[in-house]
Amino acid sequence: MSNKIALVTGGSRGLGKNMALKLAQAGTDVILTYVQNRTQADEVVKQIEALGRRAVALQLDAGKTPTFPAFAAQLQDKLKATWDTDKFDFLVNNAGIPGNAPVGETSEALFDNLMNVHFKGVFFLTQALLPLLRDKGGIVNLSSGLARFAIPGFAAYASMKGAIETYTRYLAKELGPRGIRANVVAPGAIATDFNKDALENHPEMRGFIASQTALGRMGEAEDIGGVVAFLCTDAARWVNAQRLEASGGMFL
Repeated sequence: MSNKIALVTGGSRGLGKNMALKLAQAGTDVILTYVQNRTQADEVVKQIEALGRRAVALQLDAGKTPTFPAFAAQLQDKLKATWDTDKFDFLVNNAGIPGNAPVGETSEALFDNLMNVHFKGVFFLTQALLPLLRDKGGIVNLSSGLARFAIPGFAAYASMKGAIETYTRYLAKELGPRGIRANVVAPGAIATDFNKDALENHPEMRGFIASQTALGRMGEAEDIGGVVAFLCTDAARWVNAQRLEASGGMFL
């Protein structure tokens, strides 16, 4: 039986990189996307290949929906050339951008950027790739602990993630006849370059988060990849339409 193949958007750094590596460690081949840094993406490909799995990197801006048909065609070509197939098994919608401001100071441009990447992009990229997703495969969408608890300044971002959680339940319902599962992983606060500016501008944040987390520390990228990898295995075959929060127990 051939290896399963997972596509991880934003898989060249941060949480996405850890997801890609954990999937490879679990025996899954990986296609990862990057926006600009090809060198960084190629380095992750090398790390995956060192684990004995096949991997390729493709360029994609997850917020630019007009590019999705061409990306789907490129993906199909790559699947044929590398794996001699026209299908992949798991779609991990991980790509994201930071952005926070109080409600009264949120610009329309910031709102649109967050919407395009975190919700509209996820919706229409998934739509574009559904014909290439193998029956009995799976979709993992990324939400955030901020969709459950509220921290001032994240209204727009968290609202997109709340939409993702609803969208995922609809995916599970509509794709059930194909045997495709759809689930959400919701990380808590994670120390990656995604949050670098916020942590540098507010050095007290790390201690505050640790004090509000049952396990007593801030999360690391290593805490998330394995959860996503689990959802892309047969061990999770009966887990569907669920929200798995991986936050160490924040704000309980």
